[in-house]
Amino acid sequence: MTDQTILSIRRPDDWHVHLRDNAVMRSIVPYTAAQFARAIVMPNLSPPITTVEAGAEYRERILAAVPQGVSFTPLITAYLTDATDGEELARGFAEGVFTAAKLYPAHATTGSAHGVTNVANIMPALEHMARICMPLLKHGEVTDSHVDIFDREAVFIERTLSKLVRDLPELRVVFEHITTADAVAFVDDAGDNIAATITPQHLHINRNAMFAGGIRPHAYCLPVAKREVHRLALRKAATSGSTKYFLGTDSAPHDKSAKESACGCAGIFNAPFAMESYAVVFEEEGALDKLEAFASENGPRFYRLPLNEDRVTLERIDTPVPELLELDGASVVPFHAGETLRWRYKA
Repeated sequence: MTDQTILSIRRPDDWHVHLRDNAVMRSIVPYTAAQFARAIVMPNLSPPITTVEAGAEYRERILAAVPQGVSFTPLITAYLTDATDGEELARGFAEGVFTAAKLYPAHATTGSAHGVTNVANIMPALEHMARICMPLLKHGEVTDSHVDIFDREAVFIERTLSKLVRDLPELRVVFEHITTADAVAFVDDAGDNIAATITPQHLHINRNAMFAGGIRPHAYCLPVAKREVHRLALRKAATSGSTKYFLGTDSAPHDKSAKESACGCAGIFNAPFAMESYAVVFEEEGALDKLEAFASENGPRFYRLPLNEDRVTLERIDTPVPELLELDGASVVPFHAGETLRWRYKA
């Protein structure tokens, strides 16, 4: 803990967010734009963003939802499939439509039905990406039903990621929303072409949160939260000052009824109080001096983009989080619902 009451940092960026589409998108874009200058936008829509034209159109829809007077840049990603053409990726990258490409293992998470069934199927596209220095963003889980859900990230590292990095040593890879000490060890030991995003939820909760006094669907996301030893490893990594780790909220809203249904959709909506949530963690770890690098510097440097010049303020003021947010066509329970966070973000 600290006595510091005001923290001034460069305006941060979110390097992993789900903005959805249509009415819900128009409701949630203002939350992300209020806190972040840029965001890497996930492409798992229905249908997914697989062409340059689809990416450009999606970017325009997002920009149309940004409130007047707010500066926000959506960075669009391509959705990789077994049929992805490396030339299409290169064209989108050269034209500034695609910032990166996202690899979802087929059926690993929400909107991944069209994902890659075997990395071998897209090696020509990945080789092309390596040549042009286009980042690969990787959801790091295997999907085998016989592999325990809490072990799927570790098995992915052993079975898939280690081989990919070995076979394509020039490929720039972001290991998205890591959840385990295994992932931290892999990223720490890898070269400078490997980085990782870390979400606020995986810094705050372990797997017990999903079963505290009953089933807690609003603590359910993919990858799922793991054991406490893994949460502590993530906290150590995020607050270490290592340039390999940066902010990625993985904010993913679902209507309250969809979260509390028999299926229970995976995803946590943390965008409205994302920076407040991260600030609490960094304060608890005695590392507020490391927050700016994690939130505002490491990401753009990995993506080879300029740092934001404008600054924002985090003030140590109690900030109550509402139990429910009413969006256009959806009622969403935000992360930290009903809690009071110790920081308030001011753009």
